[in-house]
Amino acid sequence: MSDLNLKQTAELPSTPLPIVSIGMGGIVDASHYPAYQIAGFPIVGGYDLNPQQAQKMAQKYNVPQIYSSVSEAIANAPANAIFDLAVPGKAVLDILAQIPAGRGVLIQKPMGDTLEEASAILALCREKRLIAAINFQLRFAPFIIAARDLIARGMIGELWDMEARVQVYTPWSLWSFLKGIPRLEVLYHSIHYLDLIRSFLGDPQRVYAKCIKHPIFEEYAGTRSTIILDYGERVRVQVSTNHSHIYGQQKQESYIKWEGSKGAIQTRMGVNMDYPTGIPDLFEYNLLEDQLGWRTAEIDGTWFPHAFIGTMASLQRFVLGESDVLPTSVEDAIKTMATVEAAYISSAEDGTPLPAV
Repeated sequence: MSDLNLKQTAELPSTPLPIVSIGMGGIVDASHYPAYQIAGFPIVGGYDLNPQQAQKMAQKYNVPQIYSSVSEAIANAPANAIFDLAVPGKAVLDILAQIPAGRGVLIQKPMGDTLEEASAILALCREKRLIAAINFQLRFAPFIIAARDLIARGMIGELWDMEARVQVYTPWSLWSFLKGIPRLEVLYHSIHYLDLIRSFLGDPQRVYAKCIKHPIFEEYAGTRSTIILDYGERVRVQVSTNHSHIYGQQKQESYIKWEGSKGAIQTRMGVNMDYPTGIPDLFEYNLLEDQLGWRTAEIDGTWFPHAFIGTMASLQRFVLGESDVLPTSVEDAIKTMATVEAAYISSAEDGTPLPAV
């Protein structure tokens, strides 16, 4: 075990602001509300298209007020409430149009289904001066906060390799709305890794990608992707995903790896394996100077739900003036959406054919 005492938690607001939910479905039940309860964030009201779902959530999480419409939820929200939007991307613009100017809003990812939709969301947020962030919560997973801390200390030196690798079986049928949509894996899954990579390395110069379907998921768009992000001649970055590994857990993989001039870090994302049950996360590191090989650091918490504390906490601290940085703001998230768009454009283009011999 490690005695590095790595940072693993997000900074919380000094006085948590009330939260009003618009959309109270599965992701809210699995992650938003459990995270907010852990952090002590007050949930004061909510609305869902399905009244039975809303009532179930109210009873389970002691939500004091359930509204009958989006407009009622917005009109009756406390003046300092943060709106937590967990709705399909196509519904975001209409809801944002109803929210009063200058309010705080956390929007479930993705930021629309295309770069065009993301640009429209950004334009409306600017017009209404909304303090808006996208829920790219992987940045705040405990093992990611720990990795960022270790790297910030200079302990692995110059970062020259970063990789996300996922070889698992994902039961896409759990999300009925995904069947038949034109974009799937990159937009709804690898977007997390693209956003995370940007948070460490900035925007890539170019994107090379191929996203393809799998025979066992014929009714779904591409569920396997290979993405290369170009950061010049010194840094290699790759995202490789295969959600169709039906051959048991023994050879499943789900990790993010950083390699540097002085050491390396590899973290296991357990939630992707044996989904939705998951297995424990894992944080391993190797520092060349101490010659102790690979070691394990204790990690308290998981991606789901603990990372969801960070996105809400960072928004609340920004609204309260306790931080001058909003990491997943719509202004930054639009660049993640541009990276996603570049991946799909690259995938649709012809590759380089073999030269004549």
